[in-house]
Amino acid sequence: MCVGLATAGREGPLLKAAPSRVSPLLPWSPAAMEVEEQLTEEQRNEFKAAFEMVVQESEDGRLSCRELESVMRMLGQSPSPEELAAMIDEFDENGTGTIGFEEFLEMMVRCMKEEGKGKSEEELSDLFRMFDRNSDGYIDLEELKGMLEQTGEKVGEEDVQALMNDGDKNKDGRIDYDEFIEFMKEVE
Repeated sequence: MCVGLATAGREGPLLKAAPSRVSPLLPWSPAAMEVEEQLTEEQRNEFKAAFEMVVQESEDGRLSCRELESVMRMLGQSPSPEELAAMIDEFDENGTGTIGFEEFLEMMVRCMKEEGKGKSEEELSDLFRMFDRNSDGYIDLEELKGMLEQTGEKVGEEDVQALMNDGDKNKDGRIDYDEFIEFMKEVE
């Protein structure tokens, strides 16, 4: 179950239904360490501050559905009661109907990963139009090179040609919209 996540200047989809359950997150477990590695200090501090502000009112130091709603609102979200229940259910390993801080962090990391996956069709269409400077429905080698140079990165001719070769599936020397969409989904 996903809602939008607005943190550290980012917005996007948050939680999507996931078929697997999360293993218990002990502070020294590989899963907890992986969570730590995927968050910036600013993100972790923001999540911790929101969590602690609400959890101090709880008896067990864990978030119930109602308390999770308060934390999510602090983070700029408005999940429905059903979304909140699904979030708790997915990350509550011990069946208490609550989640601790490490489980909360795991939930946030998973949400942020989902946010980064799969650009919407509209975003990809906008991106294609940015690359297709002459609006002919294709991205040629010069358009690709021009857009890559605008990023400020030093891009060699070989790199540009390699990207063109990867994106140009039918080998006609240009990337059409369908090839672009397929290529972008491959690199995500």
